[in-house]
Amino acid sequence: MRQNAHRSPVTGHWLLLIALMCAFAGMPQALAQAYPTKPVRLVTGFAGGSDLMARMVAQYLSPELGQQVYVEQRLGAAGNIGFEFVARSPADGYTLLLGPITLVTNPFIYPKVNYDTLKDFAPIILLSTIPNGVFSHPTVPVKDLRDLVQLARKSPGKLAYASGGVGSANHIAAEFLQSLAKIKLTHIPYKSATLGIAGLMSGDADFVITVVSSGVGYVNAGRLRGLAVLDKKRSAALPDMKTSGEAGYPELIAVNWYALLAPAGTPRPVIERLHAATKKAMSPPEVQSRLRGLGGEPEAGSPEQTAEFIRTDYARWGKVIREAGIKMQ
Repeated sequence: MRQNAHRSPVTGHWLLLIALMCAFAGMPQALAQAYPTKPVRLVTGFAGGSDLMARMVAQYLSPELGQQVYVEQRLGAAGNIGFEFVARSPADGYTLLLGPITLVTNPFIYPKVNYDTLKDFAPIILLSTIPNGVFSHPTVPVKDLRDLVQLARKSPGKLAYASGGVGSANHIAAEFLQSLAKIKLTHIPYKSATLGIAGLMSGDADFVITVVSSGVGYVNAGRLRGLAVLDKKRSAALPDMKTSGEAGYPELIAVNWYALLAPAGTPRPVIERLHAATKKAMSPPEVQSRLRGLGGEPEAGSPEQTAEFIRTDYARWGKVIREAGIKMQ
């Protein structure tokens, strides 16, 4: 007598379930291998340095992905137009964002933004951090940040700093300094950071906080004095300039940055494919050299590390902005 002449319904269901589980288990790998099958759009909300960074990423990432990565500018509202566009784009890996520091500061400055920095984006990789420095006019009788703070305490409100405008990264960093050092400064806003530096050199202001790469040439020419780099380590461009920690203010860290992000909900295999491809694309020495040429320090954190970096900056700058009462009308 034959045994098991027919498969029981229960056994059949289990076999079907196992088959489906095996199929689903292979889907992520298959998805990662298939992506991308068409060109990838990289959105930037700014011209200038952001656009240069976006085009460099696109240039080196395209061969790694086997598809063209093209840059699309979505300008206006201090980057908010571009940020919102990517947040509302399909979460399929074909629309990415070059995110700068304003992604974490704008929500606290503008009355309303149509995106949530922490919920609407999937971080992929931190590309570069760009340290800021404190630079004074040569006629100001200070040699370093400690001297500047002491001078400000002697004459509250007399020292004036230039910035690229209300809500700009250098404005917020100067407010951070004012809060930590418990000093009173006068703010002179300009329409751009470049004009702020010009105003400083003309003697309209006493100091400015700006990216080290923007100040190094003027320091070497004797037109500005470098007081401190607002980072945990000294700058290779100005190695004699002390860090804020060496000046007694270790909390005074102010670095600009660029990160690559996708819309929230982008499949994890696509995020991992983009992370691996970008990390590989940006790792050759010549690419690292180009990054430093733009004033940045190359980074390559995991998606989780990048997300944590953004969360930390969001909380830190949000606190500074709220306490300083910085608002765009």
